[in-house]
Amino acid sequence: MTTGLPDKNEVIYAIREAAKKLGRPPSRSEFKSSSSMSEYQVLKHFPSWREAVRAAGLEPNSTNIPLEPEILLEDWGEFVRRARRIPTRDQYRRDGTYSPGVFEKKFGPWSNIPVQFRTFAEAKPEWTDVLALIPLEAARAPFVSLPPSSPDFQSVPVASPQRYPKLDNRPTYGNPIDFRGLRHEPVNEEGVVFLFGMVSRELGYLVEVLQAGYPDCEAKRQVEIGKWQRVRIEFEYESRNFRDHGHSPDGCDIIVCWRHNWQECPPNLEVVELKSVIQTLASNEEL
Repeated sequence: MTTGLPDKNEVIYAIREAAKKLGRPPSRSEFKSSSSMSEYQVLKHFPSWREAVRAAGLEPNSTNIPLEPEILLEDWGEFVRRARRIPTRDQYRRDGTYSPGVFEKKFGPWSNIPVQFRTFAEAKPEWTDVLALIPLEAARAPFVSLPPSSPDFQSVPVASPQRYPKLDNRPTYGNPIDFRGLRHEPVNEEGVVFLFGMVSRELGYLVEVLQAGYPDCEAKRQVEIGKWQRVRIEFEYESRNFRDHGHSPDGCDIIVCWRHNWQECPPNLEVVELKSVIQTLASNEEL
């Protein structure tokens, strides 16, 4: 993003103010609800939420005592009971008690957890209502994903510099990234729209409408506590496509793109480069 980011000291001050109101260090969700900052704005300056809290002179509400598998599965089951659905990794990370990384260290890929929970809960009548919410298909042999990208989120290198001829009538893919449920980088504007939908909440946007005309999207974002503003968004694969498509800068507030390559972009246009955004979010996932 090129504008709209608070600096490091502003983030620290906001965490301290949230702690004063609560009388204790805030959780990630408590901070987001009591401030006008998005998760991305915090993680742009700190390697994790815990480190941001420590930078504010506070100690996160956590313990280094290893958690028993039963405790984790019970918490996951309570989440399913409250939400009436199986949570995605991102949903649990936002609203669950523990880090998804703790589960993955115990149980493997996130997709393993339904089958692990069913094994744990089948003989326990107190979990009958939760088991009813878990389809048998979700509790069978889980899908095993490819190894995740490295922490610095670099593309997977090709073993050989040789390039092969492109085959006709076959789709092409971007570089492997394995960002949550997305295996490859976007290669077009549709991929940008999909990826923005995955991270829009963490960026602090509430999408109002997607449309075929210009601009592509209307959304709202919080500008201060209790106050939101409408913004107009145009999706492009590369930011300079905005110029090439002949769009008027006066009809848009934000370009959301995969790659920002328009050096002469008008100053009134904010650019959200998703390639940079997911590098930040992926490298700051708490393990």
